[in-house]
Amino acid sequence: MDSGTLAPREVYKWGIITALGVVAGYVAVLLANVRHFYTDDTESQYAPLWVMMGRRLREGDLPIMVPEHWMAGNYTIEEAGLLNPPQLLIDLIAPSVDNLALYATVVKLIFAIVLGLGVYRICLAYGSRAPWAAVAGVAIPFSGWLLFFDESSWMTAFTGTAWLAHAWASGVRYARGRSGPIPTFVFLYLAISVQYIFPAVEAGIMIVAVAIGELVYQRKWQPSLRLLVVSACAALAGLATYLPSMLSAKVTWRGTAQINNDQLLTVPWSESLNAGLPSTLPAFTTWWGYVQPMPVVYVAWFVIPALAFVDWRKALDSARELTAPALFTAVVLMWTAGPGAIGPLRWPARVLPMVALGLLVLFGVLLGRFATFADWRRRGLIAAGLIGLLWLRSVSAAPQEVVWHVVSALAVAALGAAVVWLARGRGAAAACALMVVSIFPIAYLQVWSAQPTPLGWNLPEHRSQMKAAFPDFPGTTMQLGDRALIPPGERILEGAYGSLVFGNYAKDLELTYVSGYTPNGHFQFGEMLCMRWDTSVCPDAFRRAFAVEPTTGKTIVDLMKVDRVVLHTALYPDARNQSAPQGWKWVDYPGHEKYISVLERETGLLSTVNGRVAAANGVTAESIAESDATSRVRVSSETGGRVVFARLNWPGYRVTLDGREVPVDAVAKTFVAVDIPAGTKNAELKLAWQPPGWPIGGASALIGLLGVGVLYWLYRRRGEDESAGLPQAEDAIEAELAVR
Repeated sequence: MDSGTLAPREVYKWGIITALGVVAGYVAVLLANVRHFYTDDTESQYAPLWVMMGRRLREGDLPIMVPEHWMAGNYTIEEAGLLNPPQLLIDLIAPSVDNLALYATVVKLIFAIVLGLGVYRICLAYGSRAPWAAVAGVAIPFSGWLLFFDESSWMTAFTGTAWLAHAWASGVRYARGRSGPIPTFVFLYLAISVQYIFPAVEAGIMIVAVAIGELVYQRKWQPSLRLLVVSACAALAGLATYLPSMLSAKVTWRGTAQINNDQLLTVPWSESLNAGLPSTLPAFTTWWGYVQPMPVVYVAWFVIPALAFVDWRKALDSARELTAPALFTAVVLMWTAGPGAIGPLRWPARVLPMVALGLLVLFGVLLGRFATFADWRRRGLIAAGLIGLLWLRSVSAAPQEVVWHVVSALAVAALGAAVVWLARGRGAAAACALMVVSIFPIAYLQVWSAQPTPLGWNLPEHRSQMKAAFPDFPGTTMQLGDRALIPPGERILEGAYGSLVFGNYAKDLELTYVSGYTPNGHFQFGEMLCMRWDTSVCPDAFRRAFAVEPTTGKTIVDLMKVDRVVLHTALYPDARNQSAPQGWKWVDYPGHEKYISVLERETGLLSTVNGRVAAANGVTAESIAESDATSRVRVSSETGGRVVFARLNWPGYRVTLDGREVPVDAVAKTFVAVDIPAGTKNAELKLAWQPPGWPIGGASALIGLLGVGVLYWLYRRRGEDESAGLPQAEDAIEAELAVR
């Protein structure tokens, strides 16, 4: 039974309730912390990236590479969603919005609704009644890891999960002949192309689980084969998203493909299963120690006690149909326990949203099809025992919170009793309504009790205020600072954030700074300047930046064509007492002396001179055309020489000299360089960068599109409802859940 066999009015009504429930939950969270959805990576990575991408898109440019951003400038390997249409729409709107906290919250609310409706659809696809499916749909955005990490911070993980849920629902419907292949293809492509590897891998696990589940349920292989084929088409279409990362990995921090059992963010199964007590503070290793300050393994208060009210005889009779959600949940639960890293897949706690997804789908279907309140006293005692087990697990993990665990357990018991009373007297719809409403105060209390959040950077919200407070820095700026040296009380616009940038903050300001927030930094560049993922550096970075590269005779800042060096006074307190390096001068920026000392070139901006030619030894080199991806230079050399470009040596560069391909070299394993043969006269040197693997990705995308087209043609040609021969789930569902 799914939305095709339920009354459409019922489906739409509870779908609207699901959406409104998610909105109400967001309001509750914002009452506890108005910045909850604008914290950590959202404020420091994603929102500024949206602004920069949107500005470039409005200029008619897809910014796959921005050389002046150096370590973080290769956006084909960052989490930019370059090939994801909804993400590009978010980018296009971003520059028009002044309040980034408001914008991020609205965007996340939209995706929370998308996710809630996705879970609602999965439950309906497996035969759940709409009210129970709505409970699962409203609960998912307020499960622990999603609420405290993916929604508050890790945006691409959140959006990928939202699309994955719809791919699951559409995949089941397609396998059962109730829908064509296009919805499954589209939702899978959107999950893959968010440009974050976890949703792509999780989607693969989900599809395999559904294919196995449908084979077990339908006892024929053709539906599962069709599902696997359309999924392969989506994977082919999304291949271009990850080929540049795979083919560039050798030069990044992620270059070593390894499997290890690092215990950071590895979750023991005992903690993953502690899903039903709102006060739970699980015990596993993170950045804040062993006992966590947030209930990140929480799923929903009802998901475990509700097991007591399932008619397991009827459920076991229909167990074949639930193979997929059970298998999916088991696999992702195993993943959360380790290993700690599988190549780029590190920190298995990130898979906790998949555990919540699987458990809530099982809850929605088991209760939506097999709920019973007969013999409610005995079942109530069993539920109380389950709550007691949850309490024991939570006390074991965080014994210092024993009082709150007692209060939480009593509250869950009281809510459960109220739900049973309503279900018996007023019916399932009333009971489900109470469960939906109960989600809101719990979300409020959980977020309120976790304040101040340990995740927040506290970056400013209004771009107009940021730009008004910050110095006007034209050209390319290199900042040498350390975010850890900013006292918490000074992480405000009136303090350090009026003078210093970290992460992608410079993109909010529409300024060009070297580097930014990057989990995929260029290894050699990072080593050269001891620059970290958030742009922080070590104290030796100043010496390194002004060191002379011996083969060119130029300093590193000259080879980078940097116009300005901003020194964090906390890292370099005596900087202004030292003489400026040759060719540089100290420049005063009144009102900013507390946080920065500024060096600028005596001769003005270097970044505007001769394109991106940084050094020419034994060669005359004149720039004739520049773009982010291409440099065209007129070169001459009697005896042979070398041209060095202010470009990071990412894989993907190709060079021609008067149309003949010549090798690409590198200076200091960092800067793109080209050797010019003797006797060259007025030749055109063309240096062009293309994301490695994109031609292959383009061809695979075309194959994927052709494949789904063929599948759609076959679907239309069959022209029959293949669900007619399936075992009918609705035969196993009671007309009413209430026991009279």
